[in-house]
Amino acid sequence: MQKQELLRHLPKIDELISLLPETSPYSTRLRAAREAVSSWRTRILAGEAVEAESIVTQVANDARQRLIALESHSLRPVVNATGVVIHTNLGRSLLPDIAFDALCQAAGRYSNLEYDLVKGERGSRYSHVEDLLCELTGAEAALVVNNNAAATLIVLESLAKDREVVVSRGELVEIGGSFRIPDVMAKSGAILKEIGATNRTHFRDYESAISDQTVMLMKVHQSNFSIVGFTKSVPLRQIAELSHSHNLIAYEDLGSGTLVDFSRYGLPYEPTVQESLKAGADVVSFSGDKLLGGPQAGIIVGSKQLLDKIKTNPLNRAMRIDKLTLSALESILRLYREPSRAVKLIPTLSMLTVTADQLLPRARGLAKKLNHLNLANFTFSLHETVSKAGGGSLPLSCMKSWAVVAESKAFSAAELEKRLRDATPPVIVRIENNRIVMDIRTVLEKDTDIIISTFKGLRNDA
Repeated sequence: MQKQELLRHLPKIDELISLLPETSPYSTRLRAAREAVSSWRTRILAGEAVEAESIVTQVANDARQRLIALESHSLRPVVNATGVVIHTNLGRSLLPDIAFDALCQAAGRYSNLEYDLVKGERGSRYSHVEDLLCELTGAEAALVVNNNAAATLIVLESLAKDREVVVSRGELVEIGGSFRIPDVMAKSGAILKEIGATNRTHFRDYESAISDQTVMLMKVHQSNFSIVGFTKSVPLRQIAELSHSHNLIAYEDLGSGTLVDFSRYGLPYEPTVQESLKAGADVVSFSGDKLLGGPQAGIIVGSKQLLDKIKTNPLNRAMRIDKLTLSALESILRLYREPSRAVKLIPTLSMLTVTADQLLPRARGLAKKLNHLNLANFTFSLHETVSKAGGGSLPLSCMKSWAVVAESKAFSAAELEKRLRDATPPVIVRIENNRIVMDIRTVLEKDTDIIISTFKGLRNDA
């Protein structure tokens, strides 16, 4: 049949709309109908084989699927079976129930966000977390903005605009989305003064770099990569002492940031915020949604004199966090008053510190339940694997873990991965050696039944 004849068989938009559920908004039905007809017109013009007798039914089915997609939330929960704990693409850190409950309370009711209940007058939104941050870190003052890149930008713009900032060449890191420390510094108006080599920077490099235009010595923690071999770096304590002997500011961008010593749990050592302040840093900034395990935020702590300057910067208005973030962050910080409780209750911390021996029973249980489905053409087995921290954190960490490996005679690994990803809710997995790997470290207890139900749904397809 000629293309023009096939095109004449396409349903009219009004006709197609009438075949869609009237419970959906008219504008959404109109969009779904137009997109479906446009898609089929393109296919016909491209020479694709199309049956004229069933074209209306096929276009209507297409429009229904498009309508479902249009009415579904774009941001949806997924099952993270990748073993990457702080998965940047999957929302990074999960909030514990206590923070989730507080967030819901803040969202559904009026609150004293910027109201001082004692004085009966306008207050500061930052007061809800500043005292907690000072208590936990030993800082004189604190400020929270929307992420750590913003924290770095506002620190430099407030304290070093049009002045030199000395940074080791080996610490000019690139963070997510191809943003780099030199780019952030350029936007702040500070003048970058690189010192040392990529792998080695000496104390004398800092000394010789100081001039009348220098205002700050900046140390950037290599939280998302590591240089090994013939290396040399200068400890923060020495940088701080040199800064103070020349009346300069010592600033450390910790990147991920943590309030607990992960080496106590068999993980690579990461400097804590408390240690950086004790080492003499005047200002320290770090993320709230990485190793801290909270909501997305950039946290700045340090000298009251310097923080006051940052707080009065007009950029602070543009970078401020909302009541939901503040509520969740306050709940997270309260847990850190008892570190052992924080490690137990904050999902990111508990996932990072759980041992392979503790994960084995859970992995064994999932494999057993999947095998009990008796799915034709499927086999499920236990395998040792390695999890990653993710989120640009703990780059050298290789956490032993257990995974359930799925193999199918009916689907290739790529096909099975896509079917799991297309499920509701989606199950996100890894592919290794042409097999589906589900690392139990990041699979929540409540996600086990979802995985089982998803594979059960593949029974007929296989």
